[in-house]
Amino acid sequence: MSDCIFCKIIAGEIPCNKVYEDEDVLAFHDIHPVAPVHFMIIPKAHVASLADCDESHAAVLGKILLLAPRLAREQGLDHGFRTVINTGRGGGQEVFHLHVHVIGGAGPRPM
Repeated sequence: MSDCIFCKIIAGEIPCNKVYEDEDVLAFHDIHPVAPVHFMIIPKAHVASLADCDESHAAVLGKILLLAPRLAREQGLDHGFRTVINTGRGGGQEVFHLHVHVIGGAGPRPM
């Protein structure tokens, strides 16, 4: 999508501080971190939100969830981390390209 900031990051039009990349997903540090470690994992294929996913997205969703703990450990989060998926305006989503926040270190208190 031409107006999607995450699609522009995937295309290399906007730089990012990359954590991981393969043919299906990209992980990069959040530009407004809420904790010492705060990165996002996004699918390269544009999907607006988790609410828009169906069975065709199962493989990439599984990949994202399996990558989260591995990348968290690589970023030094050996004692745990938080994952957050804001879905829709009512769920606090601001960028309408599915993304999973991985957050750890000091920062927000557990819910």
